[in-house]
Amino acid sequence: MTEPTSKNAGNGHVPALELTGARLSFGERTLWQNLDLTVEPGEFVAVLGPNGSGKTSLLKVLLGQLALSSGTARIAGSPARKGNSHVGYIPQQKSLDDGLPLRGRDLVGLGVDGHQWGTGILRRGRRRAIVDAAVAEVGAQNYADAPIGSMSGGEQQRLRIAQALVGNPQILLCDEPLLSLDLANQNLVSGLIDRRRRTHDTAVLFVTHEINPILPLVDRVLYLVDGQFRIGKPEEVMTSEVLSELYRTDVEVLHVRGRLVVIGTGDAIDALGSAGGLRPGEGVHHTDEGHA
Repeated sequence: MTEPTSKNAGNGHVPALELTGARLSFGERTLWQNLDLTVEPGEFVAVLGPNGSGKTSLLKVLLGQLALSSGTARIAGSPARKGNSHVGYIPQQKSLDDGLPLRGRDLVGLGVDGHQWGTGILRRGRRRAIVDAAVAEVGAQNYADAPIGSMSGGEQQRLRIAQALVGNPQILLCDEPLLSLDLANQNLVSGLIDRRRRTHDTAVLFVTHEINPILPLVDRVLYLVDGQFRIGKPEEVMTSEVLSELYRTDVEVLHVRGRLVVIGTGDAIDALGSAGGLRPGEGVHHTDEGHA
């Protein structure tokens, strides 16, 4: 399939991310194949699809944790690999033990250590400056010295963003970073990620089951399902025709009270609904109509 031309194509920039002819298989099961994707600096791409479609596996490939079955994956012009300082990774929000003897800035500092910059005596000042700058960028100065387990989910997630920024990455790989957060903190975390890409031209690849909080920020959508995919602007991908083709069954995209509601039948209902905690038969996936 033909991929839309990136907004920065032809301007001489090295793409933040390039997938060419990418295929990922486990035994006889192929998650996706013939995937060509170029993400330019400053571009925000959402990765959508039901559970098991290969969204997190795609991030693992780009993090150097999984090898492609065929094709190539490049970050900032070089092959994807572990410990790449060009990559910042933001995971899901998971509650940490109240008794964990770790301060907020210690969590951020683990990102510095992960890039092997060292913590020797001669480098301690430099390390502290890097951590302080990242903490300030996400506005976490007031609680950076508190125990991480005593913080709210939103505060912890701010610090995970700071941890991802210590290497001054060219791309942020986000794996469901809004999960388990309330709406206010979803908007806060989304805003921090968007501000970073606008101020530093950092690309964003954002895996999520819920596009509503980020839809105003998204340039393109990569929708994965059942070994198939589509890439395009939200209004090009989130349509009855495209989703029906991907799910191989009738799927309707309706306009309801200022939102887009995606309704399927049979397996499509379960696939669309399973990610959002819906019961079988309640398969509804929605987006903000005004931006799609």
